Amino acid sequence: MIKVVRGNPTPEELAAALAVVQARAAATAAAAAESGGPGAPEGWSDPARIARSVRRRPGPRSWARSYWPV
Repeated sequence: MIKVVRGNPTPEELAAALAVVQARAAATAAAAAESGGPGAPEGWSDPARIARSVRRRPGPRSWARSYWPV
C-alpha cells in the first residue's frame, strides 16, 4: 500500500513513482531467483559474530570492552 503523505502529485508523477517501485521489486526478485533464493546474511547480521570463544577478564574498563567484538 502506498500513501501520499505530503503534496499533491499529478497522476503522471504518481505513475512514475510506482513504476520505479515496481522495477526495483522486479529486479530484486530476479536477483533472488537467479542466485537460487535469499543470499547469505551480511556480516553485521550474522549471529555467529557475537558468539565469542575468548573469555573476558575483569579489569579496568572491562565494562566498555564487554560489548564490542574482539
